[in-house]
Amino acid sequence: MARICCGPLHTFALLTSVLILVHKDKNVSFAFSPSAEWQHSSNISYRSIQFRKNLSNNVNVSADPRTHTSLVSDQCGIAVESRIDCGRDRSLSRADCEGRGCCYVPLPQSGLGGPPWCFYPVCYPGYKMGPLLPTEKGQRATLARSAPSYLPRDIPTLQLDAMPETLGRLHLTLKDPASPRYEVPFVTSQSRGHKDIQNPLYDVNFQPDPFGFIVRRKSNGRVLLNTTIGPLLFADQYLQLSTSMASSVISGLGEHYTPITLDINWSSVSLWNRDMAPHRSANLYGSHPFFLVQEGDGLAHGVFLLNSNAMEVFLQPAPALTWVTVGGILDFYIFLGPSPQSVVQQYHEVIGNPMMPPYWSLGFHLCRWGYTSTNITRTVVQLMRQAKIPLDVQWNDLDYADQRRVFTFDPQRFGDLPQMVEEFHQLGMKYVLILDPGISSASPPGSYKPFDDGLKRGVFIKNSTGQILIGKVWPGPTAFPDFTNPTTQDWWMDCIRVFHSKVPVDGLWIDMNEPSNFVQGSVDGCPDSDLEKPPYTPGVIGGQLNSGTLCVSAQQYLSDHYNLHNLYGLTEAIATHRVLLKVKSTRPFVLSRSSFPGMGRFSAHWTGDVRSDWEQLRFSIPGVLLFGLYGIPLVGADVCGFGGDTTEELCVRWTQLGAFYPFMRNHNDRPNAPQEPYVFSQQAQDAMRTAITLRYSLLPFLYTLFHHTHFSSSTVARPLFLEFPTDPNCQSIDRQFLWGSSLLISPVLEEGAVQVTAYLPPGTWYSLHNGEAYCSKGQYILFPAPLDTINVHVREGSIIPQQVPALTTTASRRNPFTLIVALSVGNWAKGELFWDDGESLDTFEHGHYSYVLFFAQEVQNRPVKLNGSLDGLVLGEVRVFGVQASPTAVWANGQKVHDFSYSPDTKVCNKCLCFILIFKMC
Repeated sequence: MARICCGPLHTFALLTSVLILVHKDKNVSFAFSPSAEWQHSSNISYRSIQFRKNLSNNVNVSADPRTHTSLVSDQCGIAVESRIDCGRDRSLSRADCEGRGCCYVPLPQSGLGGPPWCFYPVCYPGYKMGPLLPTEKGQRATLARSAPSYLPRDIPTLQLDAMPETLGRLHLTLKDPASPRYEVPFVTSQSRGHKDIQNPLYDVNFQPDPFGFIVRRKSNGRVLLNTTIGPLLFADQYLQLSTSMASSVISGLGEHYTPITLDINWSSVSLWNRDMAPHRSANLYGSHPFFLVQEGDGLAHGVFLLNSNAMEVFLQPAPALTWVTVGGILDFYIFLGPSPQSVVQQYHEVIGNPMMPPYWSLGFHLCRWGYTSTNITRTVVQLMRQAKIPLDVQWNDLDYADQRRVFTFDPQRFGDLPQMVEEFHQLGMKYVLILDPGISSASPPGSYKPFDDGLKRGVFIKNSTGQILIGKVWPGPTAFPDFTNPTTQDWWMDCIRVFHSKVPVDGLWIDMNEPSNFVQGSVDGCPDSDLEKPPYTPGVIGGQLNSGTLCVSAQQYLSDHYNLHNLYGLTEAIATHRVLLKVKSTRPFVLSRSSFPGMGRFSAHWTGDVRSDWEQLRFSIPGVLLFGLYGIPLVGADVCGFGGDTTEELCVRWTQLGAFYPFMRNHNDRPNAPQEPYVFSQQAQDAMRTAITLRYSLLPFLYTLFHHTHFSSSTVARPLFLEFPTDPNCQSIDRQFLWGSSLLISPVLEEGAVQVTAYLPPGTWYSLHNGEAYCSKGQYILFPAPLDTINVHVREGSIIPQQVPALTTTASRRNPFTLIVALSVGNWAKGELFWDDGESLDTFEHGHYSYVLFFAQEVQNRPVKLNGSLDGLVLGEVRVFGVQASPTAVWANGQKVHDFSYSPDTKVCNKCLCFILIFKMC
């Protein structure tokens, strides 16, 4: 509910202004209008009105604490769970708190992280809003501070732009009209604002003094955002806005080590990219200031704050949320859905749809820091092939590089690296290696061209005095390329092109790109400045923004590092993606650790240096699912874990789960015990082979999901709440997940477990392994899960295209297709297949693909056509789940089929009489 701040006279004046505005422009899509709460405010006390009058006369709120104590004493009766902290920048005494004009009400048992003792009163002075005026894109108003705030370098005047961009997307910005401020420099939405959007899903009301806005869902009047609950603060290095929330079921605000729904019990998350192994309460490798709210009745909405500065977001049980960022502007996109999946699609429309990956990148990848020579790397591939375990991509970590300098390879240990890569290509495999951004600065002049050339061309980040900033990473003293500089992008192109001419890599792994730095800021330290020591520092690991990275006062082409830090990985990914496009002329494969919104257009992601333990196995699922929401669907965790020694059981279970990560790579650290599949017992090898082979059989289905993600922003690995938004049981499930809408994956995540309790949403679900049907009313079911099994269920009404697997995707793609037909209760099913050459650019746009629709229904006396061909796509076996009675005969291609089989127990028929319509769309 809006806080009531306006007396009767204010309400009358406000209503008058509304009548004038509506009379001038009846077509404005949302009016500058009060809510019912504001209109019925005659019960406000005289003291409250007098307090507002004093503030409107520019009384400094910190001038006389005693005066303000008496004025706000009756405005402090705010419910504990709704208190908005007035002392985020520092711990405040009663005198300090009341000196800010805030309420100081101690609580008997309130420790760190609990409700604040010092909090804002009702109608704390803020900005006063002028009239809304129409613009090309929507409406604009000027906001002026009623009185100075307690923050240094307060910005007295702001410009509000409200832009209805689509029926389901609203864009609101707050910025300084007098002095340009840093804004995220990348184009987002291609859709411009349109002030005459007809019948949007939202209504917006503005409270003029103190300024706030309320966004409602038009269909039911539900308040989605209400920023009148706390003040808008906008200073040079401190921006704050609070809002109520429509629900406490919130997902997003990554990258963090959290469940799929966030804890709102006085918690906070900080967004500042950091080289940090995943653990609780830490800011990790990426920053994604987007969240999705499940409203509880199947409806959902989302909010994206386009801001790349260091940020902390506070959540409290009201429920309410407060953004605090240390720079830039407030640039909000609000997505009305109405379904969770449509919220994700609307968000991706703004940040850009994910790339279409090369088919081979969906295969199994194998890496280790510690493959110290080409001979060892070759042996790994040979042993994988001897064990008959599929492997598509072999990797090398920094072991390959001469003195750990990128764009080189060690002449002794990796002298025949180019020949090894060609050998892998002859096997139908691909090869990827690591490319850290840090460029060694310690080599003798003339001995290391990437640095020498970069120095001449001015491509490196500079410190605040204009000298090259030197940090320290793996090769020792290091300079850092500035990827916002066009000259750097050309230099990067030259470096990769020259290296690729010697070592024909198929993809590049860009690591350490937060950027990571082994010294704080630089080898020379950082200056004592407002950028290095802002008035407020979000709760980041190390306590300072330059901890583990560069001095934030460092200078880049577009701005200082203070503003651009969170974009470093994205800018490197863009540059690397563009280089591979030109060098290879096929779909690029880039894997990045650091991320920011829009990264999915250019790169895949992995979840970093996870530990080899069961907890990290469990938390890898929400990590993968959340990155799907963030528009980076090609994502996975290091299978079997990166840090520490794995165990055989853990590695088997992780391989089974990893077989259903969109991106599957086993990666290991140097000091750890080996964890390649072939090092374990025969039983474990068999279980891993089964899991990886199952993945390979499902790659046509997975590839089709990526096609939809690329063109329509659907998700690949999908949390259950996206597919079943009206089922309250699905709101927070993150130990199971879906591939698309049809496959439900329920892995074992506990040590020693041989059973798994899995939730099946309402409907019929079939075991992928044997076709056994489970008719669920929306319930948990206990399934057997021996060591060689991961439970996967097919949703009724689905047709899953598969392919006979081989040791590489190159070989698999030549094999026949098979279909799993999971009949619905009404004896029908449908599915689809997108198919192209797997690597060429823009095949869909150029029409170089096949798109096949499958429809199945049970009929009598009509033959099935098997082994049909569609431009080389050969259909082989068809397995039908849910056949209620044994057929008397089966015919295919006019010939009687004698080897069909039917199980009355599972009601599965191989080559049964099921009429399948196949439509080739293109």
